[in-house]
Amino acid sequence: MAEILPPNWQKKSAESQKGYARFLAKADKNKVLKQLPELHEKATNAVDCLQCAACCKNYSPRFKTPDIKRIAKLLNLKEGAFIDKYLKIDEEGDYVLQSHPCPFLGADNFCSIYESRPSDCTRFPYTDEDVLLKRKQLTLKNSTFCPIVHVVLDALVKGA
Repeated sequence: MAEILPPNWQKKSAESQKGYARFLAKADKNKVLKQLPELHEKATNAVDCLQCAACCKNYSPRFKTPDIKRIAKLLNLKEGAFIDKYLKIDEEGDYVLQSHPCPFLGADNFCSIYESRPSDCTRFPYTDEDVLLKRKQLTLKNSTFCPIVHVVLDALVKGA
């Protein structure tokens, strides 16, 4: 059963940002990638995402063409209507949600389109893949609101 992290984890993560950045800048990719599966599993077992849902409440995944097609079909909407109703184009040219929290997030923190959710949602928080190292700024940002990323980075830094 997942545990709720102490309320000060965000403060600790904020205080660790420079250390996390230094670690990510010099990390041995192969060594880190070997550690990620176990660290990811421990972190995801320790954190109950349904108690948090900060990702769904404050940020948007990218919606790629296959995501849009799949979700529009699920909602019985034409792709254009789905885009008009829910999405906008961000500064990087990606489709993202128009509003926060995610319109598919229920009051119970369950996702109403979970089985068809965007690939970014399926992969989040990227703590079991090389995105953790390839997109350092994203990893640092994610560690400020996702306790799983914080737990994994903290373990990596302490083990370095």
